Amino acid sequence: MSQQPGYSPSFKRPAEIMRLRRKRTQGESQGSCSSQRGAAAFVPGDSDPSPGCVRPFSPGPLLTLQNRSGGGVKRRNPFASIENTCNSAKKRLIIYNDDEKEEDTESVVLGVAETTTIMDGGTSKMADGELSTNKVLLLSDSLVETQLQGMQHTFSKKRLDFSEDDSLFDEEEEAEKIPLPKSPSSRSQASIAPPVCVGYPADWSLKTRVLFTSPLAFSWAEKPKAQEEAAGLAQHCRAQHSAIPHSMQEPRSCSELRCAFQQSLVYWQHPSLPWLSLFPRINAERSFSGKSTPWAQDPVLQQSLMSEWSASLSSLYSLLKARLCPYFYLCSYQFTVLFRAAGLSGADSITALLSPTTRGLREAMRAEGIEFTLPLVEEHKKSKERHHNTPKDNTESSESRSGDRGQKVVIDGEKSEQRGAEGGDCHNNDVDDDDDEDDDGGFSWLMEMGVQDKIKKPDSLSIQLRKDRHAVSLDHLPDSVVRVEGPHTFTLINFLINCKSLVAVSGSQAGLPPTLLAPNAFKGASMMTLKARSVNVKTQVRSTFQDVCSLELTGPILPSSLHAVTRLLRPAQRGGFSAALYTHAPTAVLNTHTARDSVGEAEGAELASCGLHPTSVQQLQQPPTLGKTSLRQLHMSNYNYTWLS
Repeated sequence: MSQQPGYSPSFKRPAEIMRLRRKRTQGESQGSCSSQRGAAAFVPGDSDPSPGCVRPFSPGPLLTLQNRSGGGVKRRNPFASIENTCNSAKKRLIIYNDDEKEEDTESVVLGVAETTTIMDGGTSKMADGELSTNKVLLLSDSLVETQLQGMQHTFSKKRLDFSEDDSLFDEEEEAEKIPLPKSPSSRSQASIAPPVCVGYPADWSLKTRVLFTSPLAFSWAEKPKAQEEAAGLAQHCRAQHSAIPHSMQEPRSCSELRCAFQQSLVYWQHPSLPWLSLFPRINAERSFSGKSTPWAQDPVLQQSLMSEWSASLSSLYSLLKARLCPYFYLCSYQFTVLFRAAGLSGADSITALLSPTTRGLREAMRAEGIEFTLPLVEEHKKSKERHHNTPKDNTESSESRSGDRGQKVVIDGEKSEQRGAEGGDCHNNDVDDDDDEDDDGGFSWLMEMGVQDKIKKPDSLSIQLRKDRHAVSLDHLPDSVVRVEGPHTFTLINFLINCKSLVAVSGSQAGLPPTLLAPNAFKGASMMTLKARSVNVKTQVRSTFQDVCSLELTGPILPSSLHAVTRLLRPAQRGGFSAALYTHAPTAVLNTHTARDSVGEAEGAELASCGLHPTSVQQLQQPPTLGKTSLRQLHMSNYNYTWLS
């Protein structure tokens, strides 16, 4: 508190204050104040204030004209609240100079009211006993700055000579000379440039619904003309992208915008059954119940559906390998698989993510020779090792100074670490080693005691389940996501085609092949479009109602479709809109960063023929940063993005 200007620590010594008050009373009765003064100030509540007298501090003796060289300024009352005086917005002027610095200047208080009178060079004088109250000169910013700088220059030259006890206020005058550090919040808002973010991170999860809201109407997105719809579908099939103007006065009359919007709604799907919604497939038994499923009890029809589905999956992988299709999804009733072309998501080869998985599925993949990794399990294991190594390093450094005993501890730690490193890649190998030891001699101590026949031993099934408890605990969880890369993705395709557990054998989805989703056409696929609906409503904001326009998209919304729509909303809504995104929960883990190598410029250039807009390709090439989460809210204000995951 003592570092603030105008703050006097003398209130800590009441005896000194009372003595100064008695001297002040004597000074008022003996001294005579001159009537020719430039300015006068007094504190409300003081006894018998004289208009012509100036008290440079309170409490303190009155100064006459001979004791001061400039206009009088009332010093701060030490008994006043620091928060109500120094930090008060009414008594402080904030000046921003060319160097973007802030100077806090106390206003000059004249008379009873807290009004400010700015004097020109201190030459204007007031009449005897005359107070100028409730009068404020409103000047321009430049004039105020110039005059206040002059006043500060005058104040810095003042030397107050006190006859006695002025040592009490030496500390206060020194505090005034020390500049206060400027806090970040006290800087000019105009000088702090807001962060510019013209894009948002790639979200590889599938969306079931997206709701856009904006103060401007979405009339350009509703009821397209037949010619505009046909032009949009043709542009999608030909992989052509029309140029959209950066600014438009009337989006509804822009034909290019309406055609591009129809183009962004297109996706490709196999199989396609008009009376069934084939996305999502996980936990979707309710949507299939009560619907006609003629293939459920017809093996011939099931075989026909599977043969067509196998041809479509092979076609998709061929397009992916040739980089003519950037990615595609395989959605079954148990898991979802994302295949990405080389060059996307920061990888230099074809990658596949499969989630969620079970121990049986992973063992079946391993039996087929498919090499895979558990990226989240490995990440958790590495973080756990770093956590354990940190205190070990501290112990090692501390024990190294204690002689042979410390060296023995370090050696033992190295041996234990070596034993842990000799395990496999999976996190439960050390547990398996302990279990193997239990199988060999776990019950030998019972034989030594001679009670092996009196105690019931666990059966082999219980022992096996105990061994596999860590592997089974990952089943159906996001951490069980599996990553396959390189040529092993082709082996994974063959495994999925021949896997009998890929199709449900009972229930409402029995005999129905998984759903294939892609942004490009492939063999046996059907062209589908997202459902778009715009609504204008009134929302109450405080005591008034405001018009809020909304655009709702429903269906399997692919990452490229989301980016294509937001790219059109940017100029159409004049850089201001919000979006609420509803993610298919099992696919949120597909945002996990699993790439080991970075993408080169040549690999990124080869994706130019994949059919997506160049800005969409550029976004999908970036490594994922969302982790196991997905985008939930997306906001654009002033053409800048903010998001919430």
